[in-house]
Amino acid sequence: GIQMNAGAKLWFDQVNASGGINGQTIELRVADDGYEPDRCKANTEKFIKDDAFALLGYVGTPTCAAALPLINEEKIPFFGPFTGAEILREPFSRSIFHLRASYYDETELIVKQLTSLGLNRIAVFYQNDAYGKAGLEGTVRALKRRNLEPVATSTVERNTVDVAKAVAEIVPKNANAVVQISAYKSCAAFIREARKAGYGGAFYNVSFVGTKALADELGADARGVIVSQVMPYPYSPVSALSGEYLAAGKATDGDKFEPNYSSIEGFVAAKTFSEALKRMSGVPSPETLIASLESLRELNLGGFFVDFSATKHMGSRFVDLTILTSDGKVRR
Repeated sequence: GIQMNAGAKLWFDQVNASGGINGQTIELRVADDGYEPDRCKANTEKFIKDDAFALLGYVGTPTCAAALPLINEEKIPFFGPFTGAEILREPFSRSIFHLRASYYDETELIVKQLTSLGLNRIAVFYQNDAYGKAGLEGTVRALKRRNLEPVATSTVERNTVDVAKAVAEIVPKNANAVVQISAYKSCAAFIREARKAGYGGAFYNVSFVGTKALADELGADARGVIVSQVMPYPYSPVSALSGEYLAAGKATDGDKFEPNYSSIEGFVAAKTFSEALKRMSGVPSPETLIASLESLRELNLGGFFVDFSATKHMGSRFVDLTILTSDGKVRR
């Protein structure tokens, strides 16, 4: 969440420094929900009460789910949530716009790669909430297409690292790989404890884990851990968008700037959102913003494309796989 916000701020600060959009600056208000649904709902109620123009960059499936009734009731634009869960995609909501691919897309690529290598014994370690269950469902669906099913599944509670039960239930099943659908602390704890218990297979994580956070938490133990990604590679200027992001970070923080996937997602969200603000016609309102967002067809942000329409609010289905190294680096 911290990195998502930092990336959005990088872009908005640039916009404001150059005079804003149509003479108006953007105010980015921030509230911490601690990854707890009730706090997220309370924060959302306050944002709406304080006349927020739109909601941007919410992080987490259970938290977004708690805000969902308010979003639909108030018809407030809800842009770029950091979640791939279907609960925010189906049924279709005119207020919600997604920049990232879904967890179904991510787990499909993970399972496709594993099975193409002949690795068919796949287990799932997942967070016991809406996020974890969304990732579990995606993995099960991908396996089912190949006439397979998980060899084991087990859970961890949100905001905990109590993984002993999951290790005991998964490790003895001799899976070739464990797909992890949880937050970085619990995923790191599971990896460490599973290895201590003798597990020698591979670990695959979906993008929500937070690549930098997971690598930092694991240290040298990160070697060989796979993470699926839904944003462009942020560590070198391999695309115009990545180069723009890196330049903005260095201009703001100099050598202290540490690029990562979570902050480039915030940067991409803010840049896309700003383009919609520029294109708004008439008096600014939730309705004119939604119409403007729906006009962003095949928007090229610099090698990364976003495509919305009146019936399509999922802007990208891009998914890539990366591998972590023991020195904290991320390789494509």
